[in-house]
Amino acid sequence: MPELRQDPVTGRWVIISTERAKRPSDFRRQKDEEGPVQPDRKEKNCPFCPGNEKETPPEVFALRLAGTSADTPGWQVRVVPNKFPALTANGDGRKKTSGLYNSLDGIGVHEVIIEGPDHEVELREYKPDHAVRVLQTWRQRYLQHARDGRLAYVQIFKNYGTEAGASLRHPHSQLIATPVIPPDLQEEIRRAEEYMEREESCLYCDLLETELRQGARVVAFNKHFLAFCPFASRFPFETWIFPRQHQPSFGDLTDAQLEDLVSLLQDLLDRLAKTLADPPFNLIVRTAPLHQEVPTYHWHLQLLPRLTTVAGFEWGTNIYINPTSPEHAAQFLNDVNKEEQR
Repeated sequence: MPELRQDPVTGRWVIISTERAKRPSDFRRQKDEEGPVQPDRKEKNCPFCPGNEKETPPEVFALRLAGTSADTPGWQVRVVPNKFPALTANGDGRKKTSGLYNSLDGIGVHEVIIEGPDHEVELREYKPDHAVRVLQTWRQRYLQHARDGRLAYVQIFKNYGTEAGASLRHPHSQLIATPVIPPDLQEEIRRAEEYMEREESCLYCDLLETELRQGARVVAFNKHFLAFCPFASRFPFETWIFPRQHQPSFGDLTDAQLEDLVSLLQDLLDRLAKTLADPPFNLIVRTAPLHQEVPTYHWHLQLLPRLTTVAGFEWGTNIYINPTSPEHAAQFLNDVNKEEQR
């Protein structure tokens, strides 16, 4: 029987309707469909490949081999402004009002983080030390833009596969910093503050404790992080990765935590790739707003495989229909992991 579930973090309702689907394994693609549809998989003049540095705007940050110059080969991770930015640095951010309507200059930052020089090697396939470099770069860029008083929020995200919004094959992620706070994040903070006032406890700390105690939705954990399929998952195999320590901001991530995060994230991406034939996905960092104390919030990653289509009902109601329960998804991922360890 279908079940309506409410997410304690967002307040969002989800319909878990397993009758609409088959088994988690049915999301596996056929052999001739393996891997997400990749843009420009054989592109000869990829602007992100070494030797083509002049095809991008000048780099704003890079981890490089000693003795190499900016905008030349020899980089390990490279950050450049997006050639077609959603927001730009021009403007003062002052709010404009015209009757019912509010607006402001589209100030902000839009950067591309080129994760490595190899056109075909993905984040899950990197050696751990290089994957650490990628996430160190995420943190560095976050902290850099957190200093800008005009900005209110920094969103880091990775689109993998055309279905997930990627326009270039070469492994990369993006950062967009905005002068406004996303409304859904404001709602999450409001709910966390209400919970703290009502229960005299942290909503997120209690959430992690509950998931560990119940265990049915846990996918993986280590000293510093916990990965689980949320109780009211919007999508099949949706997985959240939380620091087990109380931390509001992604900028609070320590070096010791970073290594544990890389280990868990690569493990999770590898399981998805092997069991679901490398599905397209979006990976996003959820974090507290800039320039304000939000002690009730916990930053985290959300991994959203693109296995179903958002259609009219979802757009009309903001209630998602998920054909795979998070308990079944977590069990499937754990069973596959056990089989590989035999």
